[in-house]
Amino acid sequence: MPGPLDGIRVIDMTQVIAGPLAAMLLSDLGADVVKIEPPGFGDLTRLAQFAKGDMNSSVLNNNRGKRSIQVDLQQPAGRDLVLTLIAQADVVIQNMRPGVMDRLGVGWDGAAAVNPDVVYCSMSGYGPSGPYADRPVYDPIIQAMAGYVALQVNPEVPIPDLVRNGVVDKAAGWMAALAITSALHARNGGAGGQHIELSMLDVAIQFLWPDGGMADTMLDDDVSPGFRLSELYQLSPCADGHIVYFVITDQQFHGLFRALGRDEWCDDDQWGTAEARHGRQEELGALLANAFLEWPVADLLPRMHEHSVPCGHVNSMEDLPGDPQVVHAETFVEWDHPTGGRIRSPRMSARFSATPPEFKASAPLLNEHVEEVLREAGITAKQRRVLLDGGVITTG
Repeated sequence: MPGPLDGIRVIDMTQVIAGPLAAMLLSDLGADVVKIEPPGFGDLTRLAQFAKGDMNSSVLNNNRGKRSIQVDLQQPAGRDLVLTLIAQADVVIQNMRPGVMDRLGVGWDGAAAVNPDVVYCSMSGYGPSGPYADRPVYDPIIQAMAGYVALQVNPEVPIPDLVRNGVVDKAAGWMAALAITSALHARNGGAGGQHIELSMLDVAIQFLWPDGGMADTMLDDDVSPGFRLSELYQLSPCADGHIVYFVITDQQFHGLFRALGRDEWCDDDQWGTAEARHGRQEELGALLANAFLEWPVADLLPRMHEHSVPCGHVNSMEDLPGDPQVVHAETFVEWDHPTGGRIRSPRMSARFSATPPEFKASAPLLNEHVEEVLREAGITAKQRRVLLDGGVITTG
């Protein structure tokens, strides 16, 4: 059964993670995505490690289900070819620095001239204008500027740190996919095509704010004080590992005390109620830390679950695919790539009852689909030969 975006054609002119992930999400939802890559090595992630057979994990994790074609946009014939593809598309995504695509003739104005109904998404680090607009940017830089690093502090080791994965890149990819599908819905309602401009800095702040901005939302002087959510997260060492838990209510605290074998704390005048614990978090934290160290993870976790304490063990990446809930949910799909070998990929996390998208067990080698994409676009064999001889395209 086709997915909810079946029949939608996407031209993906993005590189690295944020843009390619956005396009892959659309592919996961059923769209046909054509990835246009520059001459030479193509997308920068083609150079990444963890590779086999001209394929690597970065390409697989951000470009699954797409088709690849290389085009030299520096040449007028390359621009014209891409505009031909755009004229037949529903969506275009690009994540070059502001102004680059305009200078190449395939920015919003050029795309809208050949296809007024196209949804065109421009992704950049800081947006199309402003004092930072021309700066190069990567995920950890935006993390630092958007407040993530300042909040990423373990109270027991008070040193700022990065979120050690591309959290902003991925949030930007998900936001772009949301914005694009919203624009497609608006187009179906008669709004026509439109230009979406998406800044990674804006996305990072919006993504962080619901909890990260708790202490900075209400601006009057008489707002009651409190704790940032980041200060309440607990990663607790045990005798042989770590447990993450989160307790707020008296009932949850009592469950934790009982799980740790400290039943007497439930009725203690110092710890039994929120009022009693107020202002004594550091003292209680030290007692809890010592109590956790007495327990192996495998012994303590069942007790915490039995007492309804929100908690979980720390899975390694190697253990994650075998986690019982992950196995039950069939979160991962294992499949065979023609050159990359055996591959593990997570399926689309949203499950659709009426239009479940098919898992696309493929990922494109560089320029793998040049012939079929050009044929579908109506480019004749003679025209393809001219483009090939001129170095506008290369063979697959």
